[in-house]
Parts: sequence; C-alpha cells; structure tokens
Amino acid sequence: MAVHMKKEKNRLAGWSESDHMYFEIQPVSMKVVRYFFVGAASAGVDFAVFATLVMGFGLPWFPVAILSFVLATAVNYVLSIRHVFQSGIRFSRRTEVTLVFLVSGVGLFVNQSVLWVLIEMAMIHILIAKVLATSVVFFWNYGIRHSFVFKIR
Repeated sequence: MAVHMKKEKNRLAGWSESDHMYFEIQPVSMKVVRYFFVGAASAGVDFAVFATLVMGFGLPWFPVAILSFVLATAVNYVLSIRHVFQSGIRFSRRTEVTLVFLVSGVGLFVNQSVLWVLIEMAMIHILIAKVLATSVVFFWNYGIRHSFVFKIR
C-alpha cells in the first residue's frame, strides 16, 4: 500500500548532527523542555529558601517570598543563558540582565498577588500556595523571555 505524503522542506538540511544542539535551530518545543528543567531548578531554590525561612525560622511569608523569588530569578537567568536562550542575541548583557529582572518584577507582583489570595483569602496551606504561585509565574517568565528578551532577530 503506497502512502502519498506531501514532501516537506527539511529546515535542518545541511546541518550536521552536532549542529542540532545550537539554540537557533532547535524547535520551540525543545526550548520549552529545557526551560522546564531550568524552571524546576529555580523553583527548587525558591521553594527551599521560602520553606526554610517561613517554616523553619518562622519568618513572615511576604518578605521571605520576595527574597526567595529574587534568588531564584538569579539562578534562572544563569541557567537560562547556559541551557535555553542565547545571551546577547538582541541586547547587551547589561540590558539583558535588566530586562530579565524587570520581567521578573512583573512575575514577582503576580507571585505575591497569587500568594496573598491563596494564603490570606482562600486559606490554602502556605506551601501549596507557593507551588501554585510558582507554576503561574513559570509560564509568564518563559513567554516573555522567549518572545521578547531572548528573541532571535
């Protein structure tokens, strides 16, 4: 039985196997997968610092959430430029770091808002609220970084 398939252009033709590792030619889905692992590592830092300071030392959740978020953002930036996005492709390193932290500032606002609603209004356990807030911010961070900060021209 013959199967007739439309011949599609191979966008990777001419590239060697090792060239497929370059960020510019990988499909978006691979970036999402890599960013998921980077995000998981960053979320681990965020959650560990948050849980240790709130549950272990009894510090108030609001300022601790800011501190853990900023530390996780720094980890995320370093891991992202090593494993997901190509640094300096669109902006200078200084501008890029500034933009990452500005984008993350919006993410911080979202994080704090979701935490406040879930902890103070919905009375959800603080650590469950933190996991949910982190999940929401993950999608914001990836979307803006992919489509603006590290967008290939």
